[in-house]
Amino acid sequence: MKFISLQENLKKGIFAVSNITSKNISLPILNNILIKAEEGEINLIATNLEIGITYKLRGKIEKSGEIAVNSKIINDYVSLLPSDKVLLEKKDKELKVECKNYKTKIKTEDSDDFPLIPEINRSDYISVGVDDLKKSLSQVIFSVSNSDSRVEISGVLFSLQDEFLKMVSTDSYRLSEKKIKIENNIKNEDFKEFKIIVPAKTLQELLRILSNLNDDFSSEKDKIKIFISENQILFSFDSAEIVSRTISGQYPDYEQIIPDKFVSEAVINKQEFLRAIKACSIFSSGGINDIDLFLNKEKKELSVNSASGQVGESHSNLEANISGENSDIKLNFKYLIEGLNNIKDDEIVIRIADNNSPCLFSSKKDKNYVYIVMPIKQ
Repeated sequence: MKFISLQENLKKGIFAVSNITSKNISLPILNNILIKAEEGEINLIATNLEIGITYKLRGKIEKSGEIAVNSKIINDYVSLLPSDKVLLEKKDKELKVECKNYKTKIKTEDSDDFPLIPEINRSDYISVGVDDLKKSLSQVIFSVSNSDSRVEISGVLFSLQDEFLKMVSTDSYRLSEKKIKIENNIKNEDFKEFKIIVPAKTLQELLRILSNLNDDFSSEKDKIKIFISENQILFSFDSAEIVSRTISGQYPDYEQIIPDKFVSEAVINKQEFLRAIKACSIFSSGGINDIDLFLNKEKKELSVNSASGQVGESHSNLEANISGENSDIKLNFKYLIEGLNNIKDDEIVIRIADNNSPCLFSSKKDKNYVYIVMPIKQ
C-alpha cells in the first residue's frame, strides 16, 4: 500500500473515524483504524462493534493494499504535521509516514484481524437535508434517558409519518418530538412502516462528524441518506458513512400521555421567559428544582414563582397573550431551560390541560417541534 494525501484531508478523515476507538484489552485490534487503498478509493475505517465509521479520503494511490494502525498514534502524529502532502506507505509490518522534513515509522497490526463492517440493503432509503438533520438531532438528543435500566429509551425513536421523518426522545420526565421533511419518494410500502430506536451514542457521533465536515458540503442542497434494516441503520453523506446497531425493545406509547385538549394557552417572549425562570431557580427547593407557572387571563400575565424556606422567594410577572382559563402548574426548571433553549423562535407557545398533565411547549412559527414536560405533582 502506498498513497499520497494532503495533511488537512488526512487529519480530517482520521478525526472522523478515530473517536469510537478505545483501549480494548480483550480485542486490541479495535484500538486501530483500518486504512484501505484499492479500486481507486482510499478508505479509513474504525469500529467498536456497535458503531462502524468509514471515511473516503481524497488522495493519489500508487499501490493498493491495507494496514491496521493504532488510532491514537496516527491521529496525534498527523495532526502535528505541516500543511503539505503526506506519503503513507506500508513496509513489512510498519507504516511509513513522510511529510516535508518529517519521517516516521509506526508499528502496525494484521489487517486480517480487523472486523468486517456490516453491509445493509441499499434499495430503499430516506433522504433529508444535512443541515435539517443536524438541527433536528440537537433538538431531541438532550432529552434521551441516561439510565441503563430502561434501554428502550436510551435512544431516539425514528419513524415515518406521511412525508416526514419523526424523531422522538424521552427520559420519562420530559419528551421531545421533531419532524423533518423527507426529500425523496419512497416506493416500498413496507419501508414506510418502520419504527426503530437509534442509540444516543450513535447520533452524538453523527453530530460530531457532521459538524467537523461542515465545510465539505457545497450547499444547503446537500442530503444525507438513511438506510434501515431490521436491526441496523446506516447514515451516508459526502465523505463518510456511519453504520450502527439499533436498540431492540418496544418504545413507550408516548402519544397516549399527550393531552389532546388544553384549557389554557399562552404566547410569550422566549428570552423574557428564560430570564424569569433562571431568576426564580435561585430560590427553588433544593433537589426538587420546582418553580410555579400561573397563567392569568384577566391580567394578561404569566407569573413565574418559587420559594424556599432556607433561601427566600421570587416572583416574576411577564406580559403574555393568554387564552382559555386561568391555570397553574409546577415544573422542573432545569427541564424547562433545556427545552426552551432548543426552540428556535422568539416567541413560545405554552399549553396546559391541568396541573397533573404534561405541559406542552412549542414555537409559534415551527409546528414540527414540540417539547413536553411532566408536572411535579401538587
